[in-house]
Amino acid sequence: MDKDDLAKRTKQFALRIMKLVDALPNTSIGRAIGGQLVRCGTGVGSNYRAACRSRSTKEFVSKLGTVLEEADESIYWIELIIEGKVLPEKRVDSLVKEAKEIASIMAKSRITASKRKDG
Repeated sequence: MDKDDLAKRTKQFALRIMKLVDALPNTSIGRAIGGQLVRCGTGVGSNYRAACRSRSTKEFVSKLGTVLEEADESIYWIELIIEGKVLPEKRVDSLVKEAKEIASIMAKSRITASKRKDG
């Protein structure tokens, strides 16, 4: 998977998160979780784009760390949706899987990039 494929994948993740947030109930819990989830879920793609425009390996590794944090936070909020029975698990389980896959890719990419010597 090249950087363009990953940019598309992270944007699709953001779009799916937006649809999920729209499906949350208009309750205090739904609004609170929705606000948090839309920020971190869309942050995955926007921060990946920023990483792709990094001026150095060090900056790239740092920005990938932010992407990883946003993906992990997305997992947290989706798990709350499931465990709090805000929406049926069936409705969100594929997003948890995608967030975990993106987080894994970013973690491995950080390790690989950290080994580069070009600074």
